[in-house]
Amino acid sequence: MILILKGGVTDEQVDHVIERVEAMGLKAHLSRGTFRTIVGIIGDESKIVVESVRSIPGVAQVVPVLPPYKLASREAHPESSVIDVGGVKIGGGHIGMIAGPCSVEEEDRMHRIAEQVAKAGANIFRGGAYKPRTSPYAFQGLGEAGLKRLREVGDAHAMPVVTEVTDPRLVELVAEYADMLQVGARNMQNFALLNEVGASKRPVLLKRGMSATVTDLLMCAEYILSKGNPNVVLCERGVKGFDPATRNLFDVAAVPLVQQLSHLPIIVDPSHATGKPELIPACAMAGLAAGADGVHVEVHDCPEVAKSDGPQALLPEQYAELASQLKSLATLLGKTVSPLPEKTA
Repeated sequence: MILILKGGVTDEQVDHVIERVEAMGLKAHLSRGTFRTIVGIIGDESKIVVESVRSIPGVAQVVPVLPPYKLASREAHPESSVIDVGGVKIGGGHIGMIAGPCSVEEEDRMHRIAEQVAKAGANIFRGGAYKPRTSPYAFQGLGEAGLKRLREVGDAHAMPVVTEVTDPRLVELVAEYADMLQVGARNMQNFALLNEVGASKRPVLLKRGMSATVTDLLMCAEYILSKGNPNVVLCERGVKGFDPATRNLFDVAAVPLVQQLSHLPIIVDPSHATGKPELIPACAMAGLAAGADGVHVEVHDCPEVAKSDGPQALLPEQYAELASQLKSLATLLGKTVSPLPEKTA
């Protein structure tokens, strides 16, 4: 950590700053320039209370040298992580293809959609059993019955399944059925939930909050990692912008930025980012071209009767065309779409 001192700082103030740093059991390295005086701090940074240091007379700015997300940082883990989700790999050149309806619905419909997306190349099936909705009167999901149905469909088509967990009290239950736990955008900073999914050891899909910075996202991943769960996949799904032309603002630059800062895989969700089926293919391709480790797309065979988010879902035939394009692009980039695990008898 570096302390930048104010212009015109006195010798007495400099000495006091050094005394305070050394009182914390750290070493202070003084550097005087023509216009600036800098104090470098060497030692265990966990002993530093940034607010206390910033309040020392003469200190203008406190600059961390290492990022605050120690476990998620590329410095702590130079090699890119590869996360295994029920036999499907994400990261390190392995592409995850997550597809399925927004919500778990009728059994026959779930089987139809799963069969079609698997045939197209999807390797993880999605569907929400618990749905955080803006309106308390909107469809909230089928609960445990939905979890059971999602598991049965996934097993029938040899696909790992991912579903959202909305409450810390539900983590253990959802983990019984799902291969991957999704923490949605609205819950990204639900720290009690992050601690619980961190303790679960199930792979976690952590979506970026609608108003969250990249640092916010990585700090939330740090909560999960700090509880001993290294299996975190990040998701860029758009942030709130000023233009209502799309549901959210698709921040494709976040993908290479996260990969520069962190070893964790990051995928893109163009369905929630755009809210418009006609924009999803282009944004999915853009995300993969920017370096994403996977693509998350909502698919429904009859969007007009979908229980949630029907207007932004692709039809199965549209998804098949997109999946074919994504496979070709992945090959061009030297990556591979992870195959489905072998069916067991």
